[in-house]
Amino acid sequence: MSSEPNAVLYYKRALKLRCPECGEALIFKSWRETHSVHDWMHPLDGCAQCQYKYEREPGYFLLSTWALNYGVFGGLGLLLALTAEWLWHPPFWQTFACVAIPVMISNVLFIRHSKALFLAFDHIVDPQYQRLEREQNGGTLKPAVTKH
Repeated sequence: MSSEPNAVLYYKRALKLRCPECGEALIFKSWRETHSVHDWMHPLDGCAQCQYKYEREPGYFLLSTWALNYGVFGGLGLLLALTAEWLWHPPFWQTFACVAIPVMISNVLFIRHSKALFLAFDHIVDPQYQRLEREQNGGTLKPAVTKH
């Protein structure tokens, strides 16, 4: 792999919910293995192929949740609600039903992708962190397992 980060490659891998380093392993449990909200929202500990650690520290994905997930969909929802109010003047309940409910559902559905995109962004900005950590630990990290 080239030493220079390839942003397009990392973002493509993120959209497929794959490891940003190797592109092989999943970041989250597969659809068939997802049995709870926790399984849906929390990534695995790391890549089973290359041992890339997904979550560096507690709270690592807070920015992805607040900025990418809530920020994007909240902003789109607000823009849509203001546009509907400006053009059609619908009653509050119609605005709520047509904007707020889809925004809330979209937030839940997009949470995995927002974390994967944040992980790709972080890998572009600081790609050496993970490699150095693996080198310091003798080339291996603990195998990727699910969080309990």
